Amino acid sequence: MSVSDYKPTIGIECHVQLKTKTKLFAAVSNDARHAEPNTLISHICLGMPGALPYLNEKAVELSCKAAFALGVSPQKFSKFDRKHYFYPDLPKGYQISQFSDPIVIGGHVDIEVEGQNKKIGIVRAHIEEDAGKTSHPSGKDYSLVDLNRAGTPLLEIVSEPEIHSAAEAKAYAQKLYLLMKYAEVSDVDLYHGNMRFDVNVSVSKDPNKLGTRSETKNLNSFKAVEKATEYEIKRQIELLEKGGTVVQETRGWDDSKQKTISQRGKEEAHDYRYFPDPDIPPLNLSESYINKIKTEFDKKNFYTIRNKLESTGHLSTNDLNTLFHNPEAVDVAVAIIEKGNVGNSVITKISDWLINVIPSFIEDYSLLTQSKVEDLLILAQAYDENKLISTKAKEGVKKLFEEKDFDAKAFVAANQTLSDKGEIEKIVKDVIANNQKAAKDVQNGEMRAIGFLIGQVMKQSKGKADPSLAQKLINEQLGV
Repeated sequence: MSVSDYKPTIGIECHVQLKTKTKLFAAVSNDARHAEPNTLISHICLGMPGALPYLNEKAVELSCKAAFALGVSPQKFSKFDRKHYFYPDLPKGYQISQFSDPIVIGGHVDIEVEGQNKKIGIVRAHIEEDAGKTSHPSGKDYSLVDLNRAGTPLLEIVSEPEIHSAAEAKAYAQKLYLLMKYAEVSDVDLYHGNMRFDVNVSVSKDPNKLGTRSETKNLNSFKAVEKATEYEIKRQIELLEKGGTVVQETRGWDDSKQKTISQRGKEEAHDYRYFPDPDIPPLNLSESYINKIKTEFDKKNFYTIRNKLESTGHLSTNDLNTLFHNPEAVDVAVAIIEKGNVGNSVITKISDWLINVIPSFIEDYSLLTQSKVEDLLILAQAYDENKLISTKAKEGVKKLFEEKDFDAKAFVAANQTLSDKGEIEKIVKDVIANNQKAAKDVQNGEMRAIGFLIGQVMKQSKGKADPSLAQKLINEQLGV
């Protein structure tokens, strides 16, 4: 039996931290990234006697935008339930979540893998509060609990089990990230856990029957999603081939060893004793409320922005895909488009720099201040009008990030393309006279030598000569 005889099936549950200022049910900051442990808590987070939670309306609005990003409308009716379990980082002894009536039902995520398009269905997405965080200090016989995240608003998005490879799992995670990012549902800061993936994997010889699944929890990078899925598929197949049995369990990902490890068995579903939360009334969203959010969503989301950039007609699909994985860079390109009266070729050149040039100088696109964007526009327009040759334009981009007082207009004025035929002709004659061997090589058909001659023309003109005109004049003078 070979690996190809097994069909992997993968479903992904993704917890997205909603981009609210405060927690889901309490007026406490929702940003715990740099806070000291246990400083962002209240009597509501702890479930103290008499504490009454109050639903954060912004969390509802963002969940509605997530629904639209997934291609469906939010449910008009949804409600909150209590999910009971006992763990040190859950002080109330229950989690408020949506069980029987979630805010999102259905939807899909479109992915592309190896040139093939595929639609991954969504089962549901529901609002819930996060628990706290337990840590285990190395070498100690105790654990520490930080409740800063307790009550953080999450949207859990559950995919259909329609993913069948590690590459598809990674593509799904990346696309979901982009959809949530551009809809401004979440900061999707993977490093700080704003987006976490639980990957369920099973393999089966029978394509019509699912195997026993494992669940690898809390993956916070696209690479981890891909590698954990890849590892689980291989592990389960090898286990079955040796006559073993796959156990339904929860596993963790050891990034240093690039392998999953067993954490706890999960042979039977837990009895969470769900019942409607008595303190949070059901949500009844009006048609006008839903339409208002849809109108806001349509102004700025992944597909709206992508269409704006595609409309320039010059960016390849690969370039668009690369650009869109840097949302801050896309913001720059869109800001330039929205200025109006900017040619598509100029937008294309700036997009090319954002993809292939600027990352060499900066890692954080937020460093592209408004003044720097204006300077980029000046450089790109000068290139488009043939006032700067390509190398000079790129030199200007470099100086933009290296020199504090860089002046784009002054740079263009000092480095304007030399396109006067008479001046370049004089330089060409001088270069040929001083490089007879290279000139004869060109005449003998060794056209690579012409690159050397053009280089000499560029050197003598201090990088300002129009290289295409220089080549034309060299060919004329050498009779080739």
